Parts: sequence; C-alpha cells; structure tokens
Amino acid sequence: MDPDFARHFAAEWLAAWNNHDLPRVLAHYADDFEMASPMIQKLAEEPSGVLRGKAAVGAYWAKALALIPDLRFEPIATLVGVDSLALHYRGAGGRLVIEVLRFGPDRKVIQASAHYAD
Repeated sequence: MDPDFARHFAAEWLAAWNNHDLPRVLAHYADDFEMASPMIQKLAEEPSGVLRGKAAVGAYWAKALALIPDLRFEPIATLVGVDSLALHYRGAGGRLVIEVLRFGPDRKVIQASAHYAD
C-alpha cells in the first residue's frame, strides 16, 4: 500500500461520508465487496453482520444516513498495511471506530470491517 494513496483515499473517503454523498462513498468499493459490522446486525437486521454487494450495502448505508442526519466522521489516524488500510475515526456520537479496508488490484475496496469501542 502506497502511503500517498492511503492518505488521498482516506481524505476522499471521509469527505464523501461527511458530505453524505452515498454515490461518492460507494465509488470507492468494488461491485461485489463485502462489509462486516455489528451495526449491520442492528440496522439491517442481518444476524451474520455481513452484507455483500453495492446494492445491499448501499441500502444499509442509506438507512443509516437517514437515521443519523448529522453524521460526521472526525479522522484520528490512517494506518497502512500491505493491501489494506485502517481508518481510525470518531463516528456518530463521538464513538471510536476503526474500519479496516482491503483493496483489490484496481484499488477498489473488496472487503471492509468496522470495529466499535464500547
């Protein structure tokens, strides 16, 4: 993972979320990407906590944005891996979040996993 790409990606990803621009957010992901999150269990009522594909994840994120109209992410750190990066930020209500994003060869996210502080 190129550190310059990681910094640029993180800035663009956060800007898309903070503008509540769902098509712009989804543009960072492969069509068949997989998203895992404890929030999927609650909001999407999916017991596995995993959704696959832009349509399913997009519907889940649209619901989240409607429920939290003032949603804003505040960046803390971007950590770089081999083919992944971890975004550490404050999410809704100031809750700490680490989101790990794994990339395919086309630099689109193919797998994402969100982790929340209690």
